[in-house]
Amino acid sequence: MLRFKSLGSGSTGNATLVEAAGLRPRRLLVDCGLGIRQLSLRLAEAGLTDSDIDAVFVTHEHSDHIGCARQFALRHRVPVWMSRGTFEGIGLPDFDGLLHIAHDGQAIDLGELQLMPFTVPHDAREPLQLSCTDGASKLGLLTDLGHATSHLLAHLAHCHALLLECNHDTDLLKQSSYPPFLKRRVAGQYGHLSNLAAGEIARAVGHNGLSQIVAAHLSQQNNRPDLARQAMFEALGDAIEVVVADAQTGTRWLAV
Repeated sequence: MLRFKSLGSGSTGNATLVEAAGLRPRRLLVDCGLGIRQLSLRLAEAGLTDSDIDAVFVTHEHSDHIGCARQFALRHRVPVWMSRGTFEGIGLPDFDGLLHIAHDGQAIDLGELQLMPFTVPHDAREPLQLSCTDGASKLGLLTDLGHATSHLLAHLAHCHALLLECNHDTDLLKQSSYPPFLKRRVAGQYGHLSNLAAGEIARAVGHNGLSQIVAAHLSQQNNRPDLARQAMFEALGDAIEVVVADAQTGTRWLAV
């Protein structure tokens, strides 16, 4: 069985747990954009301890994603995967042998859990997002990108669940107090997905086996949960369960 849980999603910090059950359950932490103490607290709320994490995958070098990744890895001797560009983006620090370089389209085998990284268009050095499978179910994780590409859509095909960025409502962003340069960055081709753009991705990869979407990385100023849910409803109808990830509490555990 594959299940996942957001520990928190937004500009203040992002971290997602993915767990594959089996003879030896495997638990992956995708991003560590929290302080080390806060991460431990949220893992405890999920029923886990720091030592239960088998691997960390960092999508890109922005602070709300890299967070305490190196500190956590060194403290608990956990292997970390990230792209070469992400590693360069954080200054090539010493991971004491725990670092593994991830590549677009090259699978990562964690035993009961297999990962497939893929590139996305975002204003980072070499951002990678993920699909995860236990061999029976497939989860797609897609945040921090400015627009969809055929490449990422192909990697999200046949997913049974998605954690999908719904960063902003276009009108709320236009009306916000953000300075013009920041509005351009967020809405740009290498920024973040609007609700409408997220809905288009959901529609493009939707199929009968897709039963669940987590709307993630919502802007606290430029979006609202009801607007993100409405975008998913307009894209796929009410046959799909839509959960909105909270910046502080994330989501409950969700079975794929």
